[in-house]
Amino acid sequence: MSSLLQFSGHQYFRTRLVLSILSGKHVKIDKIRSEDKNPGLRDFEVSLLRLLEKVTNGTVIEISVTGTAILLKPGVILGGALTHDCPLSRSIGYYLEPIIMLAPFCKTPLQLILRGITTDENDLSVDLLRTVTLPHLQLFGISDGLELRIKKRGAPPEGGGEIQFLCPIVKQVKTLNFVEPGKIKRIRGIASPGYALSLLAESTTSAIHCAEAISKPGVAPEDIGLEAARALMAEVNLGGCVDRKHQILVLLMMLLGSEDVGRCRMSEPTPRTRIQFLRDVKQFFGTSFKIVPAESGSNQLLYSCYGTGYVNANRALA
Repeated sequence: MSSLLQFSGHQYFRTRLVLSILSGKHVKIDKIRSEDKNPGLRDFEVSLLRLLEKVTNGTVIEISVTGTAILLKPGVILGGALTHDCPLSRSIGYYLEPIIMLAPFCKTPLQLILRGITTDENDLSVDLLRTVTLPHLQLFGISDGLELRIKKRGAPPEGGGEIQFLCPIVKQVKTLNFVEPGKIKRIRGIASPGYALSLLAESTTSAIHCAEAISKPGVAPEDIGLEAARALMAEVNLGGCVDRKHQILVLLMMLLGSEDVGRCRMSEPTPRTRIQFLRDVKQFFGTSFKIVPAESGSNQLLYSCYGTGYVNANRALA
């Protein structure tokens, strides 16, 4: 496999940067909105690149004059105490999701402060990241000292929110074997007046499904509640052990697991994100997932792969 991988377009930007840093392979992405009236990288994408520069050491990022192409040569994932101000074009979730994928493999435990918008319609809110995303990391043995503190909330257009993300480092992630979705035993919610309603359903086997509805001007709180409840029912109806919003995180950690077969039952992958992610994984790590129906007559699928035995070499150097 070549040590330089080439892609085109602005889609899947975040996951390709994460895969590059974890695999150590250089990545070139061109034709970024080249046909657009306003071609090139957006401010939030440039900001994410700057954040990745802070979290790592020795990473070289080259951006073309027009902003339509980038080259990333990954360095060591460093961690430590960092602060980053996020542009108000995307919420904190846009920046935190890729960092959560990298944080367990830092040289020193990450203590990251992000400032900006805490909830918007495009990305996972800080509430869902805290109550749903972090428990998905715990499935892989990443738990002691894992925390997301919401210091202040911030809404568009002013922002002003602040969170602190603390993540321990691990030498290796555990192999996942999660094939029993169980029965829903409780539904919990977090309502932040003026921001959003986040709902999560937890099963007897600790499977978590989540949904969210954002406050809108002139919309009654009851209607926001109804929207969130219907979205949660749709998620629960899809079934599986992992919520759709967290499939990529779980598939990535399964790939990085110890040299054993990891298995997980999930709903069908959405064509745009999950399928392309699996293709990219094949290019970066040379690993394929086996995907078979969980049982006859079910829309759920059983994903399995042989872990690459990824070892946090950064930690060993410390």
